[in-house]
Amino acid sequence: MSVRRPPNNIAARMGRWSASHRKLAIFGWLAFVLSAIVVGTAVGQKTIDQQNNNVGQANRADHILKQAGFTESGPLTEFVVIQNHKLTVHDPAFQAAIRDVVSAVSPYKGQFHNLRSPLTRANRDQVTHDGHTALVEFDMNGTLKSAENRIDPLTNTVASVAKANPKFYVGEAGAVSSDKALNKMFNEQIGQAGTRSVPLTLLILVLVFGSLLAAFVPLMLALQSVVATIGLVAIVSHLTPMDPSVGAVVTLVGLAVGVDYSLFYLRREREERAAGRGERAALQAAAATSGRSVLISGATVMIAMAGMLFSGDKTFESFSIATMIVVAVAMIGSLTVLPAILSKLGDRVEKGRIPLIGRLRRQSGESRVWSAILTPVLRRPAVVAVLAAALLGTLAIPTLRLHTAQSGLQSLPRSAPTVETLDRIQAAFPGQSSPALVAVKTDTNAPAFRSAVANLEARAASSGVGYGPIHVDSNAAHDTAEITIPFPGSGVDGKSTDALLTLRNQLLPTTIGHVPGATFAVTGETAGSYDWNQMMKSSIPIVFGFVLTFAFGLLLVAFRSIVIAAKAVLLNLLSVAAGYGIVVATFQWGWGQHLLGFKPYGGVGPWLPMFMFVLLFGLSMDYHVFILSRIREAYDRGMSTEDAVAHGIKTTAGTVTSAAIVMVGAFLVFATLPIVEMKEMGVGLAAAVLIDATIVRGVLLPAVMKLLGDRNWYLPNWLQWLPRFDHHVERVPEPARVPVAA
Repeated sequence: MSVRRPPNNIAARMGRWSASHRKLAIFGWLAFVLSAIVVGTAVGQKTIDQQNNNVGQANRADHILKQAGFTESGPLTEFVVIQNHKLTVHDPAFQAAIRDVVSAVSPYKGQFHNLRSPLTRANRDQVTHDGHTALVEFDMNGTLKSAENRIDPLTNTVASVAKANPKFYVGEAGAVSSDKALNKMFNEQIGQAGTRSVPLTLLILVLVFGSLLAAFVPLMLALQSVVATIGLVAIVSHLTPMDPSVGAVVTLVGLAVGVDYSLFYLRREREERAAGRGERAALQAAAATSGRSVLISGATVMIAMAGMLFSGDKTFESFSIATMIVVAVAMIGSLTVLPAILSKLGDRVEKGRIPLIGRLRRQSGESRVWSAILTPVLRRPAVVAVLAAALLGTLAIPTLRLHTAQSGLQSLPRSAPTVETLDRIQAAFPGQSSPALVAVKTDTNAPAFRSAVANLEARAASSGVGYGPIHVDSNAAHDTAEITIPFPGSGVDGKSTDALLTLRNQLLPTTIGHVPGATFAVTGETAGSYDWNQMMKSSIPIVFGFVLTFAFGLLLVAFRSIVIAAKAVLLNLLSVAAGYGIVVATFQWGWGQHLLGFKPYGGVGPWLPMFMFVLLFGLSMDYHVFILSRIREAYDRGMSTEDAVAHGIKTTAGTVTSAAIVMVGAFLVFATLPIVEMKEMGVGLAAAVLIDATIVRGVLLPAVMKLLGDRNWYLPNWLQWLPRFDHHVERVPEPARVPVAA
């Protein structure tokens, strides 16, 4: 006996069309992927100008300096450290090592200007008070990008000097060499993370399906979605420049949602076949149910990602656009090419089956483990709900002490290129490698300005804050000055921030501020970090409000229940809060420093809270929509709420847990990277997803739904105008020609 009428929602129609036009769907998809990557590669990706990415006062200072002709909002200074803890700069051998450095770099004078030797009397501030450390300094010509293309001969010749002077530490670091070396290391590690996550994901999928081919299909579709998106992002970047790290974010999100959507779809199709449906009917049922869930989930994830557009930050805006694209591509692929592939393969999708693993799953699709867990949960829902909520609340407590801070050099392994040299510079010349840059628009030849600079230098020296010696440069028109003031501290710690605020709020207003007609602003690493943090604090409520409001509205329309929508938002917030708490305890308090191999710096990355929120909220909705759709489907077929909850959880929890394990595996790969902020992201996302898929969706959700009963489906009379969406698919099986194990 067949179903009375075929389901007619958009996902079902897309599935039917794809199954009926297999060649067009499959080859059309492949043509789309190839076209996207070919065109994207041809046009190239335009990236955000990292030297013009500041906000607030730092951005104003950058603009003043750029308009006046200063390079990259400050000189691209390179430092060569010469250090010996036994000899001083007065020793002939020490002076010979310094001359070796100067002689070695001098042939490359066309690449730089303003070579400064510490042996010159005017540059005595390039030698420490104890005489054991000296700096040779020079400023690279051109832009940062062009300078990076020309820096290698200089770093190579300094390395030769180091080899020729084994009794001295000789090392180069600076705006150009460090940026190039560290970016190269970062990109290599991100690439390694992606390479490691692919075989790990395939292994997990093999365990989930017990079949090599069934595991291969979701992974290939997810990877194709990622590849296509990278091409599309390159095209879009010519309208909106992208962050250089956007490829890593696309891979992370695309692999997660792409595998999830295909997994939900394929597992439902296999379950329907095991229940006795024919191949066509099983595919149709999967399209109408899991396909519809994929549509709602994808829309919710895109809403969450769209929240980053309100951050005010170019990097987050580029992440928002790129992640929305990859979610849309993965969603479309799951709804079109996947049904076509399954229609073509039929039961052959089970090829490469691993017998031992296959026996661990029930033909009904229900999970033995979750069936055992759910029985006591539904028997004592009030007790279980209180215990689960208490556990989540306990995990979330550290969130109350969350402190965001730039990690600076502390987030980098000591073995990273130029880091040891930067450490030595910071220790010997505090603030030298990350000074404040004060942009002043005024007549730099005026006596009032020169007097104000002298007053600023005197007040800075007597302030007790710990500023370094001040340097003043004027542009050719003598209408703008750049004042360089080294800060105490690491550049991003409390000492540096206090020095910045003192400079901005006290020293400059009472000195430069008294010059008639002068305007000024402060930029630099510390200023840029502080202004960015302040912007994040003001934009986070807007981002959170947008995501929560629109996600609530979408779920309200999809399930026609104000309770379901509100409960979904609250449960997701619990998951995110628990994830935040684990990150704070592990990285800010240092509870996991020995296990994960890092040194805590008293905070977490300032970009992490917003990024974690939007990503976790979107991914959590994947699970929530999938489970609720199954519960609502059973309820619409006439089951009681309690029976529908039991049926929905038992038949979806195994799939949700499998999808979560895939994500957890991919995220934990980032925890193996040596950069602390990458570890924070990996551990935070992995922990939150695991908590969400187990405690929240498998325990707290069914307990709360059991307690609420039919009130779960409450919709006020004034909202009855909302459109109705058919959750019902009549489960009357067709005779199956070939019995299939689930």
